[in-house]
Amino acid sequence: MNQNVTTIQLRKSVVRSLKEIKEYKKETYEEVILKLIKTFKNIQTKNQYDEFLHKIQQDKMKELWDNKEDEAWENV
Repeated sequence: MNQNVTTIQLRKSVVRSLKEIKEYKKETYEEVILKLIKTFKNIQTKNQYDEFLHKIQQDKMKELWDNKEDEAWENV
């Protein structure tokens, strides 16, 4: 047996779900799982980027919105 390969146990419902997302009939579960991992990592990276943008924009937005001129208009 190849030492770089392992066996994992999955519920049948998980296997059915993996089958449903196969792009082609002979695609292996390993290929499907690797695509899922890649997609997850991409989403994670995008979310980190979005959080970064939000964080750096907070100070500027506070500067733009929290000022005396805007507060004066609220009382008109």
